[in-house]
Amino acid sequence: MAYVPGVALLVALVAGCSAGSDADDPAADSKPGSPAVTTAPPGKYRTLPESCRAVPRSTLKDLLPGTAELPEEQQEKVYEGTASVTYDTDRKVGCRWTSDTPDASWNLSIDFERVVSYDPSVSDDDRAREVYATKQEDAGLAAPGGATPSEAPSGSASSGSTPSGSPDGKATATGSSAAESSASPSAGSDSATPGAGDEDLRPRLLDDLGDAAFLDDVLTPAGSTAQHRTVSVVFRTSNVIVTVHYGEQPGRVTEVPDSRELQEKTQALARNLDEILSD
Repeated sequence: MAYVPGVALLVALVAGCSAGSDADDPAADSKPGSPAVTTAPPGKYRTLPESCRAVPRSTLKDLLPGTAELPEEQQEKVYEGTASVTYDTDRKVGCRWTSDTPDASWNLSIDFERVVSYDPSVSDDDRAREVYATKQEDAGLAAPGGATPSEAPSGSASSGSTPSGSPDGKATATGSSAAESSASPSAGSDSATPGAGDEDLRPRLLDDLGDAAFLDDVLTPAGSTAQHRTVSVVFRTSNVIVTVHYGEQPGRVTEVPDSRELQEKTQALARNLDEILSD
């Protein structure tokens, strides 16, 4: 009869030791149903296109018309472009083209920036939205409530004709209106002051370009009386932000660069670059 209680005592001691070992197991502290820590998804793009080859030769001939008048060797040098200095071609690349003739000078630049979030809780796309939003605000084109064009409510600046901000189209944001007012009225064109006679030419948010986009148009004095106009289009596609600058300065001091033509050409190039990214 004394043997059976001994066996029972041994079993109890073994069970006690097993219970103690579970208490020391880190896995035993995990609670059923606890949410797992997830990492935000990476951006769509892992590389960037070769910037100086991103613009077709036919497009460069259209955007830099004076180049066709140059000797062939000089033409090739202009069309090759000059790559921007960068230390990480997977993160940022760019290229510049310049054409100078007696009639006018033109300059074109494109930049690709691949945004990467180093915060595991923030996706690359979300970080790219923040970077793009800052550029848009710097241009004085913040959408209502800080929303991007795709998020802006119906009837807002994303409709394409009227930018948000001041009624006269961000006059205080970039100083473009002040510069444009200095343009000679004798130019006889609404292009002297975008927005004065044609609201469609005002700096504005753009539809149907990337995930979000805006256009800026600035006319500034160049030298004593010459006028230089630069049209910029900035757009975001997933975690890549693309910036296009296209400018013209006529050789004659009485001429003002045509706003509509520059805007149309800049937008067309931006849409081509968006297609390249989408391929």
